[in-house]
Amino acid sequence: ASLADVIEVEGEGAERAGEAARAFLDHHGVREGARVIVHRALPSHAGLGSGTQLALAVARALAELCDIPADAAALSRATRRAQRSAIGTWTFAGGGFVVEGGRRAGSDDVAPLLARLPFPPSWRCIVAVPNAARGISGSAEASAFSSLPPPPERDVVRVAHLVLMGLLPAIAEGDLATFGGALTAVQEITGRWFAQVQGGTFAPGPSEELVRRLAEWGALGVGQSSWGPAVYGIVDGETAALRLAARVGAALGAEGTVHEGPFRTEGARVWRGDSSS
Repeated sequence: ASLADVIEVEGEGAERAGEAARAFLDHHGVREGARVIVHRALPSHAGLGSGTQLALAVARALAELCDIPADAAALSRATRRAQRSAIGTWTFAGGGFVVEGGRRAGSDDVAPLLARLPFPPSWRCIVAVPNAARGISGSAEASAFSSLPPPPERDVVRVAHLVLMGLLPAIAEGDLATFGGALTAVQEITGRWFAQVQGGTFAPGPSEELVRRLAEWGALGVGQSSWGPAVYGIVDGETAALRLAARVGAALGAEGTVHEGPFRTEGARVWRGDSSS
């Protein structure tokens, strides 16, 4: 990003990036514009939180240009993100395993960050993104949420227990088997809450099949990201990760992409270059 008289945006996701730029500058009463180039973007509506990451990246760059102090929550408020979940906000701010507190009734603020723990360095994640129907978003997503009944209280209690007594202690102790079991259980419980909208506990078709295959092929924790189609599995060690990624890649063929690697330990980074280039 560089300063300009008007807002100019080019590259992947230019329309969404432009919306974020206008929202941020308007929010802060900045009359000048900016030239923004998006060199690479996450696939949209694939369950990867692409809209939030693109909006916050644009806002963070503009904050640097305009010398506006802005933490991740402030960036989200300015670009009208974190309307439902603040996970994307807090993972933009830093790496690791994040727990947020949800939005309180009557509050429009970003949900608070409750916990952030680093993943053990040997743990690896395999993410598969099938070339399937993209997950719902926007007004369709809002309509879906409004049509769903509240989750059963016993399920909510169970998920809270799994997070507090399963996921958090296991990640602190580096116990992948316990962490993976709790994670898979949470995914199956919460997936049932959305089954009537998405057609099953996981998105039917390749996503559902890949979740099952990942578990069969050695992943100790599996799940679907948001509405999918992205799904993932967690293993210990680079060798196991490469082996599983290769197997998933062979199963997908040309019908999707597979990504493998360790969990991030930091959030977004800013590079400063020559403003004349």
